[in-house]
Amino acid sequence: MLHPENSKQVIAFLRELRAVRQFRPDPVSQEIVDAILQVARWSGSAKNRQHWEFIVIHNRETLQALAKLEGYADHLAGAALGIVLVMAGDPNRIDPETYDEGRLSERIMLAAAAYGVCSCIGWLHGSGRTDAKALLGIPAERLVRTVISLGYPDEEVLRTHPKRTDARKPLSEIVHLERYS
Repeated sequence: MLHPENSKQVIAFLRELRAVRQFRPDPVSQEIVDAILQVARWSGSAKNRQHWEFIVIHNRETLQALAKLEGYADHLAGAALGIVLVMAGDPNRIDPETYDEGRLSERIMLAAAAYGVCSCIGWLHGSGRTDAKALLGIPAERLVRTVISLGYPDEEVLRTHPKRTDARKPLSEIVHLERYS
């Protein structure tokens, strides 16, 4: 349990998390990558099934090839590294693995942020999923949708595109008490 003073710091940290799509070329140390993967490994999982595996990609050509696939993962092209989530499950239905995939992605991004490493979640769809499997040697029965780019932020981009504080609806528009009204 956190002390109330620490709780405020943690809440501020959580609120400041943002997706970053432009990175400096600096590598992320293996020590930090390992720490991020340990957090991912300990993420909660429905029925503790842990139906995930990770492909960590540092190779620039592979990152650029993944960035060109059908989907929303262009940001991989300039990242120091990417993590591809390889899941069990049927891509055509919602199952516990789908829920776990979201939890897992957020945990990776938060762990990275704790080390000052920025990230952005990406999504492959259509032929992007099959092409990623072929590119990375992933078995046909596994599911690939989510990719996460990681790296140190391009400070100039952060300066010219500051986080908007007005980008979220006020609680009064999204919170209902007891009943939807």
